Amino acid sequence: MGIVVRLDVMLATRKMKSKDLAARIGISEQNLSLLKSGKVRGVRFETLAAICKELECQPGDLLEFEVDA
Repeated sequence: MGIVVRLDVMLATRKMKSKDLAARIGISEQNLSLLKSGKVRGVRFETLAAICKELECQPGDLLEFEVDA
């Protein structure tokens, strides 16, 4: 079981590039890429809030809990 990051889906829905989002929220493209791929161990609430503000969404739109079968 684990948390799945759906940031790529939300970016596609909003027709926004990762590069643009990274610039708007003030983090590096590399860090945003790591977050999109789910290769991070955690995310700051401040960063999550900035992403939600820019994409006009809720944290639940970006993160999903999946149970392993």
